[in-house]
Amino acid sequence: TVNLKKGVDSLGCFECCIKCLGGIPYASLIATILLYAGVALFCGCGHEALSGSVTILQTYFEMARTPGDTLDVFTMIDIFKYVIYGIAAAFFVYGILLMVEGFFTTGAIKDLYGDFKITTCGRCVSAWFIMLTYLFMLAWLGVTVFTSLPVYMYFNLWTICRNTTLVEGANLCLDLRPFGIVTIGEEKKICTASENFLRMCESTELNMTFHLFIVALAGAGAAVIAMVHYLMVLSANWAYVKDACRMQKYEDIKSKEEQELHDIHSTRSKERLNAYT
Repeated sequence: TVNLKKGVDSLGCFECCIKCLGGIPYASLIATILLYAGVALFCGCGHEALSGSVTILQTYFEMARTPGDTLDVFTMIDIFKYVIYGIAAAFFVYGILLMVEGFFTTGAIKDLYGDFKITTCGRCVSAWFIMLTYLFMLAWLGVTVFTSLPVYMYFNLWTICRNTTLVEGANLCLDLRPFGIVTIGEEKKICTASENFLRMCESTELNMTFHLFIVALAGAGAAVIAMVHYLMVLSANWAYVKDACRMQKYEDIKSKEEQELHDIHSTRSKERLNAYT
């Protein structure tokens, strides 16, 4: 008897685990993991790449911070760092919200908690998440394009360093003015004949910063893919909610008609009984 009881308890625990695993929105979970990985790569590597860029500009391009409240490249880098902090916090919360929305719109939740009512507020929340996710996807596309600019700039710088070692006597220069880092009237360029250029090419800051920007670009691309994945999940959830709402209306009408037929049948039975009496 004891062994039979243990077997029944084990079977009940196994069924409970299967129900819990069935209630997990795996599509939303995969999109959330991809979003967190992309945001972490973009924010972490982007922050360190910006710090490395400051070191390169100050050490090898001999640039200094402008005194006062003048908006220079170093002030812009500080602003970008604060924007990165905000992006990390905002999308951490947004990922949790999308996971919660996925839990409440998964079909297995109905099996766990019984029949539920699809309210107008629930449909509006699903539509709101779809619109917000679409806007965030466009924003991440813009971030991806913007992140490709420093990758392009560092690729040019890395190419100049590589060509210098391959071609003897080459005199190549990199001017910061076309990239908008300095004003047109301020000439800040570094040439292969200078000592700073040779030290920069041999340093670890250039190679590390270049690869950090590449990883940050990959993280932004992963965030775009996560947003697209979320859009597919939210659209499927919206279709499910819409069908569930229609089914709910059908069940209400059907139940009402059955109740009316039952009342009519009861009334006729009473009338026949009274007539017989």
